[in-house]
Amino acid sequence: MQKSINRTLICLLLCISVFIGSLLLAGTLDYKSQLLSFFPQLNNATPCRTGSPPLRVYMYDLPPRFNVGMLDPSFPEKTPVTAANIPAWRWNDGLQKQHSVEYWMMASLLYDKNDEFGSTREAIRVSDPDSADVFFVPFFSSFSFNMYVRNMRESNTDDKLQPEIVNILKASDYWKRSGGQDHVIPLHHPNAFRHYRDQVNSSIFIVADFGRIINISRLAKDVVAPYPHMVESYVNDDHEDAFESRQTLLFFRGRTKRKDEGKIRAQLHTMLNGTEDVIYEDAYASEEGFKASAEQMRSSKFCLHPAGDTPSSCRLFDAIVSHCIPVIVSDRIELPFENELDYKEFSIFFSVNEALEPGYLISELRKVSKEKWIKMWLRLKSISHHFEFHYPPVKDDAVNMIWRQVKQKVPAVKLAVHRSRRLKIPDWWR
Repeated sequence: MQKSINRTLICLLLCISVFIGSLLLAGTLDYKSQLLSFFPQLNNATPCRTGSPPLRVYMYDLPPRFNVGMLDPSFPEKTPVTAANIPAWRWNDGLQKQHSVEYWMMASLLYDKNDEFGSTREAIRVSDPDSADVFFVPFFSSFSFNMYVRNMRESNTDDKLQPEIVNILKASDYWKRSGGQDHVIPLHHPNAFRHYRDQVNSSIFIVADFGRIINISRLAKDVVAPYPHMVESYVNDDHEDAFESRQTLLFFRGRTKRKDEGKIRAQLHTMLNGTEDVIYEDAYASEEGFKASAEQMRSSKFCLHPAGDTPSSCRLFDAIVSHCIPVIVSDRIELPFENELDYKEFSIFFSVNEALEPGYLISELRKVSKEKWIKMWLRLKSISHHFEFHYPPVKDDAVNMIWRQVKQKVPAVKLAVHRSRRLKIPDWWR
């Protein structure tokens, strides 16, 4: 009997060796996917860096009026922006904060000191353009729209800055060399760069979603970035029984009158208002409102995220840092870092039709067991640091995650640029 078992084990080991050897010879072995097929639980681990070198970024040296001069009008126009003189972010600027990704990306490149993580930063600034992987354009297009545009039909400072940037770029040898394909331009606000974005749409855009620029932006070339959250992060969420301590089933607070797909907010308000264990409040953004929302999110099991004027909003990221399971209602939302994070592990999704079916959404949430909710809550806590913005940048924070996404676009960009240089006829793939 023992001999039979030994022979079986030997045969099994030989078969495994032959299988692995054949894959190695064929050059097709994917260690990660093979391991995950045998141990699915490894999929729940937070993404780890592969140890690849940081992205080399050349940042255009633009006059401060295109960026930090909007934060500090007294900033000298001819003074270069450095890590030493960059204005600190004004945390009380609510509307501007929502689309401040452009500031954090620029600041991360200015930071020139060695940090505790050493070479683990996802992007570093280089002074030699010829050594750069990508070129960053530090135009605060979202801040410009929020600050200068009051009436869409009136000429304003934003309308003047946009063509200036286009002229600067098109005069650049590095833009001409790639047709702008290796340039990174933040367009996080849906109305940012609205008059001229079609002239730079070969570049890598940093967007919140594709709600208003779906005909220009593409998931293949662009990067979806999170909104900076508006409520304070829940850093001491260590209840022995978090499920029972959160007594509200579902929470929403925000404006209910929105455009396009956001019209669902008013419909949900009519449907859910007055439901037991549900808080659905119509409210405008304010400092007091953010504090109230933070308290209510921390005491709710689920936080509702219906579409606004565009499919996404900062409310989703407020829920994430509050460790309140997001309930996402949108048919066309795109999510940040989705190639690394499986949102189904810590969020619940409903189509618009499902959400508007009377009683369906609430009944499905009530079916979620305590065990399942705790599992999602723990996963939410483990990934929430990916949605924090810091200066100086911190390992695996939101800024580093965004740059990591940009880095993953580089091989396709290089392929496109190299092909375009040798083609004698129009590209047949376009």
